Amino acid sequence: MLTRADDFPIHQTPEPIAYTGSDRNFYDRYFYNGYHLGDEDLFFACAMGQYPALNVMDAAFCVIKNGKQHSVFASRELGHERMNTHVAPIEIEIVEPLSCHRIRVTANETGIEADLTFRRRTVAVEEPRFTYRIGTRTILDYTRLTQMGEWEGWVSVEGEKTQVTPATFRGTRDRSWGIRPVGAGDPQPPAPPLEPQFYWLWAPLNFNDGGSLFHVNENAEGAAWARSAQWVPLAPNPAHDLKDGRARLAFQSGTRHAKEAELFFFDEHGETTVRLTPRYKFFMRGVGYMHPERAHGTYHGAHSVTGEVLDLGALNEGDFHSTHIQAIVDAEMAGPLGTRKGRGILEQLIIGRYEPSGFDSLLSLAP
Repeated sequence: MLTRADDFPIHQTPEPIAYTGSDRNFYDRYFYNGYHLGDEDLFFACAMGQYPALNVMDAAFCVIKNGKQHSVFASRELGHERMNTHVAPIEIEIVEPLSCHRIRVTANETGIEADLTFRRRTVAVEEPRFTYRIGTRTILDYTRLTQMGEWEGWVSVEGEKTQVTPATFRGTRDRSWGIRPVGAGDPQPPAPPLEPQFYWLWAPLNFNDGGSLFHVNENAEGAAWARSAQWVPLAPNPAHDLKDGRARLAFQSGTRHAKEAELFFFDEHGETTVRLTPRYKFFMRGVGYMHPERAHGTYHGAHSVTGEVLDLGALNEGDFHSTHIQAIVDAEMAGPLGTRKGRGILEQLIIGRYEPSGFDSLLSLAP
């Protein structure tokens, strides 16, 4: 099956682009966020994913404003044309690869609209490949790139427009592709049945002269199976891999969310500490992650658009579907890497047992 993408030199298997050469959980997706640099709790995020073996494509755009999280969700049949990055009313345009992207959200029944352009501040960083297996079953196997940038344009919620300028909004984008659980659940998971467990932290931070990256995955006993840390100066300078990175979190009572956190970066000159102070939270269900109805890759017919509004002041943060968050944080760095202040996010997804923090069951929460 030939598509328009086959006219570009991007093949990675002997098959046409429509065929991924992989299993039903293959995905290819975009993620973006933007946060206000001042005292206002203004935030937006966008996600778009393709699931070729499921013939599904979905997208979501979310805005936090005035204490509420507003989302529009869209889904359609993929139709095999993987170069079409448009799920009405949400469209992503690759203006310049690895440098400039544009997001448009046209008028729709949710009252959310946007026209936003992301321009790079740093080069795109290829993070180490993520591979996680349970026995012989591959659960995760994907590559991701991450890039810090600034935003320009506007976003509107129920007719109230906010101007977005490079002086007032920075953020992060990532691209990932490969294998992760998507769509409907597996009817026969690996035997014997295992209690779900996942520990994930991801911290892209923007500073005036560059950015830092950190991520870690750990098992229930606290042993890392994936971890990396980088310092990334302003583009076009390349990223510098650090020798190691660590994290320490103190948790908010009744949740699995950090009330404060520290990152520790290690290079040949010693240890640099980054203190993270959460300002407010973005609940990742707002762009489909762990959403009870609009989870990534789920089928909603040939075309579907819907919305959701969450009152953040009334939200039960201990609820399972509220577990996955990005905390918008102030960052203070001190050590051999330099002394500087910035802003970014600390993404957190902690499911199941995690002995170092005292989580002894699937749903246990911080005391």
